[in-house]
Amino acid sequence: MATIKEVKTLLAEINHLDSPIFEEFSRDKRSGVQKAIEQRKREIQARLDEDERLENMLRYEKDLYAQGFQLIAGIDEVGRGPLAGPVVAAAVILPKNCKIRGLNDSKKIPKKKHEEIYRTVQEAALAIGLGVVDNEMIDQVNIYQASKLAMQEALAQLAIQPDYLLIDAMELPVDLGQQALIKGDAKSLSIAAASIVAKVTRDKMMADFDKVYPGYDFAKNAGYGTKSHLAGLEKYGVTAIHRKTFEPVKSLLAKK
Repeated sequence: MATIKEVKTLLAEINHLDSPIFEEFSRDKRSGVQKAIEQRKREIQARLDEDERLENMLRYEKDLYAQGFQLIAGIDEVGRGPLAGPVVAAAVILPKNCKIRGLNDSKKIPKKKHEEIYRTVQEAALAIGLGVVDNEMIDQVNIYQASKLAMQEALAQLAIQPDYLLIDAMELPVDLGQQALIKGDAKSLSIAAASIVAKVTRDKMMADFDKVYPGYDFAKNAGYGTKSHLAGLEKYGVTAIHRKTFEPVKSLLAKK
């Protein structure tokens, strides 16, 4: 009789829920074997569910591939809501039908997984472009226009010219076919790839700013108006990276 360790090794090689090996081992009454069977079935089901999710997130890209487009750039930005720091956009062109496990809207990816998926996107992507618009420009033109400028810069930084754009909730004034998708980072893998690249890039920038401007907890809150950030504003005042047209920064400045 195979040991439980040997059973686990054999089960690890199974990739289909209908494998006859499951039925064979189900006759083994040892609790360790039964637990191993259930665990392997859960792992296979999780992989199948993830494959289905990724396939669903490729539906816009596949429709475009069918129309003859080959180089589809997903574009997204992060940093509209914070009180401090820039807005950062990314444009990412993935290979045709590329699937990256765990890739999703960056807000749905566990923080501890951000860096890993970011690196995977970097390794897989045909091209990545970044656009950064600082807080001073945000105050000059408003956050909506600043986000658009960041996206245009990200597009311009691509080393490969795309033939179609999938953009998160925005239209850009460029002579390229494009589609704006509301909550596109949860619907398109290309936009999701841009979302995680922009998110990790901006988080790193805010961690660097935390060293320059200690006391606001930028490394943790990325410039959003958390309790610790607001406490820092009250104690230390407004920094050079704060958005002066955003509340409560605007009101703090008006008190002076």
